[in-house]
Amino acid sequence: MKEYPPIADHGIVGDLQTAALIAADGTVDWWCTPRFDAPSVFASLLDSDRGGHCRLAADVGDDATVRQLYLPDTAILITRFMTPSGVGEVVDFMPPDPSTTPSSRHRLIRAVRVVRGTMPFELICRPRFDYGRAPHDLTPLDDGSVLFRGPGTDLHLQVTAPITLHPDGTDVSARFTLRAGERAAVVLTSETGPTGSLSGRPGGAAPSAEAVLDAFEECSAFWLNWLRASRYRGRWHEMVTRSAITLKLLTYAPTGAPIAAATMGLPEQIGGERNWDYRYTWVRDASLSVRSLIDLGFTAEANAFRRWLRERLDAGGTGSGEPLQIMYRVDGEPHLTEEVLDHLEGYRRSAPVRAGNAAADQIQLDIYGEAAYALAQTEDIGGIGGWHAFARVVDWLAENWDRPDEGIWETRGGRQNFTYSRLMTWVAFDRAVKLATAHSRPGDLTRWLGARDAVLQQIVDRGWNSERRAFVQHYDTDVLDASLLLMPKVGFLTPSDPDWLTTLDAMDEELVSDSLVYRYDPAASPDGLRGSEGTFNLCSFLYVEALARAGRLTQARYAFSKMLTYANHVGLFAEEIGPSGEQLGNFPQAFTHLALIDAALALDEELDRAEGMSG
Repeated sequence: MKEYPPIADHGIVGDLQTAALIAADGTVDWWCTPRFDAPSVFASLLDSDRGGHCRLAADVGDDATVRQLYLPDTAILITRFMTPSGVGEVVDFMPPDPSTTPSSRHRLIRAVRVVRGTMPFELICRPRFDYGRAPHDLTPLDDGSVLFRGPGTDLHLQVTAPITLHPDGTDVSARFTLRAGERAAVVLTSETGPTGSLSGRPGGAAPSAEAVLDAFEECSAFWLNWLRASRYRGRWHEMVTRSAITLKLLTYAPTGAPIAAATMGLPEQIGGERNWDYRYTWVRDASLSVRSLIDLGFTAEANAFRRWLRERLDAGGTGSGEPLQIMYRVDGEPHLTEEVLDHLEGYRRSAPVRAGNAAADQIQLDIYGEAAYALAQTEDIGGIGGWHAFARVVDWLAENWDRPDEGIWETRGGRQNFTYSRLMTWVAFDRAVKLATAHSRPGDLTRWLGARDAVLQQIVDRGWNSERRAFVQHYDTDVLDASLLLMPKVGFLTPSDPDWLTTLDAMDEELVSDSLVYRYDPAASPDGLRGSEGTFNLCSFLYVEALARAGRLTQARYAFSKMLTYANHVGLFAEEIGPSGEQLGNFPQAFTHLALIDAALALDEELDRAEGMSG
């Protein structure tokens, strides 16, 4: 199935409101605009025939050696084509837009140059609007550019000499040759608005070589200036920096809300049904990122999300009817109706392809703990109004914590009394008490303390399995769950607690395979879905952190080093690792890169401490 590149064979570029994936062969096979969760204009990643793509590559058949890399410390992606007769490069980037105002206009710039010899190139642009469901018109313009007009969206394709576009039905193509030192550019500009209100020429004036170079320099300067805030000086600078840039690329600048991944529908098992839409903001994932962002020095990003979170607490009106729901659209909209796009065959025929996410209506009580964990990370807890909204939620939780839910992994096999959910409700009460005390805020401390202690006792009494000497997934099973790797991180017990160490040992035996960690065993604990899944990268990095904090530094460092070998060629991770080391699931996965940063920070700290003691 050569029409579908491996999931890992991609880099990502973005402008902080939307993002595109570029395969290692120079094909843009995923781009949604005007924001992450909008319908796609290119989606051949999910259907090579109907999805649409924009290919810009060396026109030499299979004779080229292709390499892809990022310009160091930036989100500028370079795809290099090397042949005996020449070396050419395609440089992809999107001019960043860090403003707090949503934009209807976005640009993807594809600069081409030859650095040695001569090289022919091919351009094919085949947009398919609204996930490939909507037809479009093609309008050639006097300046040699073309306008693709879909329902409510224009896509303006502009080129520089010597490229000449040739219509092919409602698509276009071009072939051109460059010699050493020569350059050309392709600029794709999308503009979205009500039908009939678009400008008709969203790209503006025809691009010049100077304008493209200026845009490149400005994009490079933006990322280099942004990284100056980083305080990281540890052992894994390149991987931590790439992960930080990836988290920034996956954050919607107008609201400060990060998404879980740039894609939807990429399978956790080839041919399986575990294909979800991850282009939304999970309270859990984003809340756990706050501490990492602050530790790295990116306090502006941490505070922007905290403001977004406080707004969600104050707004209410969730689709689930709870005070807070597990995920939202990037603008805070709570309704994420799930639909199956049955006209798309799915990545390597892994159907169904889902847009939207029905899990938004699930009950997952752990999110209240993660929200409190995020709000407790800095001294700025917001105004009195924001505190009252938070206190009302804690009061609600005091009445509602002791009930089954769907759990952190969004299982569709029925509600259970998940130990992790109880753990995080303990965090919610614990942090609420500490915040109220530290900042002299009003709250029913007697009630919150009582609830906190009741949760702790219940976890000890029912979440602990004396035969396995481990904390288990839920109260009616002896199955383990890797989410509990967060137990020492949130302060429920210490990393050296004997009960925690025996739990960690049990996970080693049941969930860990060559340092890769499964979330849980679906065969032993059915989750309502068919098929299997790979090891979960988030859990593998949490495992590294837990080992480091437990003092098992040799094991932790070796496990971390092995995990880094599963990164793709430009340092990116998807959600899971398959049996043969292939990347599976949506890509790139923000939670994975967050956990990588946390593992690196923990390892650095513990190794420095050990070296200091040795010295």
